[in-house]
Amino acid sequence: MGHTVAKVKAYNPKDESLSLELELLVDTGSTYTWIKREKLAEIRVKDMGRRGFRSIDNRIIEREVGEVVIECLSRRATTVVVFADEKDNEVLGLHALEGLGLEVDPVTKQLKESEAILALSACVTHQGV
Repeated sequence: MGHTVAKVKAYNPKDESLSLELELLVDTGSTYTWIKREKLAEIRVKDMGRRGFRSIDNRIIEREVGEVVIECLSRRATTVVVFADEKDNEVLGLHALEGLGLEVDPVTKQLKESEAILALSACVTHQGV
């Protein structure tokens, strides 16, 4: 089983002249994107508080979260980012992938544009109203 790695650029959402180029492991099991705290400090990303996360070994850990603009495959989206500690992995999470309209191709293990984004309840028409 192969891993998918994405080349991304992360921007400070208030000053896009502050940016980082990164290679992140794509982790569709992680809700948010995790980037090392020191790297986020380089581009002056501010934390917006702490949240609890369940780790793969079922522990609850707390980390600060903030926002970045993420760019991948010529697409951009604002996403939540977790301030990763030294021992944490850096990953591109599902929230960012969905915001970018990207998915992992199960055959090639590469990122590709999503055919369509789910909007099930928004597309329901009410007949007879």
